[in-house]
Amino acid sequence: MATSAAGTGGKRKRSGSSSAIFAATASGYHILKIHGYAGTKGTPTGEYLKSHPFTAGGHCWTIRYYPNGYSSQSSDHISFFLHLDESIAKAVKAQYQIRFVDQEEKNLLTSEPVTSFANQTSSGYAKFIKREEFEKSEHLKDDGSSFAVRCDIVVIGDVRVEATAAPVYVAVPASDLHQHLGDLLRAEKGADVVFDVGGRTFAAHRCVLAARSPVFRAELFGAMKESDAASGGVIRVDDMEARVFSGLLHFVYTDMFPETSKEVEGEEEEEEDVVAQHLLVAADRYGMERLKLMCEDKLCKYIDVGTVAAILTLADQHHCHGLKKACFEFLSSAANLRAVAATDGLKHLTSSCPSVLEEFLVTLGNLVP
Repeated sequence: MATSAAGTGGKRKRSGSSSAIFAATASGYHILKIHGYAGTKGTPTGEYLKSHPFTAGGHCWTIRYYPNGYSSQSSDHISFFLHLDESIAKAVKAQYQIRFVDQEEKNLLTSEPVTSFANQTSSGYAKFIKREEFEKSEHLKDDGSSFAVRCDIVVIGDVRVEATAAPVYVAVPASDLHQHLGDLLRAEKGADVVFDVGGRTFAAHRCVLAARSPVFRAELFGAMKESDAASGGVIRVDDMEARVFSGLLHFVYTDMFPETSKEVEGEEEEEEDVVAQHLLVAADRYGMERLKLMCEDKLCKYIDVGTVAAILTLADQHHCHGLKKACFEFLSSAANLRAVAATDGLKHLTSSCPSVLEEFLVTLGNLVP
């Protein structure tokens, strides 16, 4: 009996991942010119003449020139060494190459070994070139009195490993379901229920409303289904403005907060504040928790001396714990509390929601050390 690869009749899903190693590098070079070569030949073997300090790869270096060789083993040669001319806590890793300036560049620096430079240490070419050979070469200029060398340096920094994104072969666009459902609401195509709100009618789709709100689901597929059929399929919504119900439907179909009016410059914030308050009440009425939380979040940004009493009353009536906490935090400031007391804000709270004022006083008492 044949079995599948996974033993379930299906193919295994391939999983994959990738990572990359990054080695940071910094490079630089320095040209050292020697004038009066014959005069430098009097330097004893093992002693050097050095370049002016230079910076390459973030570190300070010098080039050491040994006219009669680095040691007795190289006394018939010219030697060049690269010296790390600074004190460091951690060794510096670098690749370097020293060559005559007029020498053909072969771009072989990357093939040079990595050298670790500790405090005030050197590395170089003890047998850079045999002196007899050098004095017969074309590297000596100006009738054999001068020449120049170039030192290229690549300093290797810390190595890090990072996870990299897997290659993307197919670009999947973001969901545009909200656009299609929004178009469906605007076109009213296939609508099977009509609402009358303040004399304005709205056509909608029972299944969409029922899927988004438990209250709509109970009304449209419960007892009200027969009553609205008797009234010609029109459902009357009382105690709500038409623009608020329109915003509610916009959220039902698009899952987005409705845009506020921008007709008058400077009035957008006030408009959003008012819309958020009315929509919060509507969201609570129809059991739409996400919309209710969105309204709470927006109203938290509009809490000030002139609005805190009304927003706190609203938060208490509709059980908005986060919004209430934000109002309490605003009022916990002595300056804010004095400013609100100078208005009718506290009177409004005392008459409309005495319990929430008592709750605030208890909270304030807990904050006092």
